[in-house]
Amino acid sequence: MESFSAENASGYLKVALAAADKAAKISRDYYAGNFTVTTKADMTPVTQADVECEQAIRDVILGAYPEHGFYGEETVRTQEDAEYLWLVDPIDGTKAFVRQYPFFSTQIALMHGGELILGVSSGAMMDELAWAEKGQGAWLNGKPLAISRIDDPDRAAVSTGNLKSLAASDGWSSLGKIVERADRIRGYGDFYHYHLLAAGKIEAVIESDVNILDIAALSVIVTEAGGVFTNLNGEQPDLKIRSVLAANPSLHRTYLRQLKGCVT
Repeated sequence: MESFSAENASGYLKVALAAADKAAKISRDYYAGNFTVTTKADMTPVTQADVECEQAIRDVILGAYPEHGFYGEETVRTQEDAEYLWLVDPIDGTKAFVRQYPFFSTQIALMHGGELILGVSSGAMMDELAWAEKGQGAWLNGKPLAISRIDDPDRAAVSTGNLKSLAASDGWSSLGKIVERADRIRGYGDFYHYHLLAAGKIEAVIESDVNILDIAALSVIVTEAGGVFTNLNGEQPDLKIRSVLAANPSLHRTYLRQLKGCVT
């Protein structure tokens, strides 16, 4: 596979890409700082851009598939028990967006019968658009993605994201052993380190404080690029996921032995 052909895209993917494009236009327009910020009950920020992006995505998706469920970050969730359920984070990384650094993205995933089958990850300010469908490979800006084959922990580049729960658990020392051996430790965060992982530029991502909307699309992309994507107990992503261990198959096995049971 040398480049992506739109002929290979399902109707679902075409709709998801169209929705992501609408959201990218909105987030770029607001990025200069002309927006209001409010605080939700969980003490996280929300902006006009979050709400408008999600509404635009919702209009595109439910306009095409009105019978599908919609599980979004900001608007009313509908038909959560539907056979097809769209999972949407209109601006994943709102704190980054508010402070005007570009590590935010739009995340759109499709779940069928409880299984994630499609993911689109759009980093508008970094010109990165990644997508994947089950069985069809993973792509970044139209080029195929493939996970790294480095299987030696001493040569691995590991990126960490949110770690509060892990830091407060017995697993902190286990993470320390991984850090001690790794060739490089980085904290790219949010969507970006998953794009790097899927592209074979780093070997693993470890996080302990996420939700399904943060990682649903990215899990499909990493998996279709040849990686393994689970929580820190080795379980597949579901609506209750709270942690991530994503890596190539060999390093995933190695790190899972060290981290399993640390946090849920």
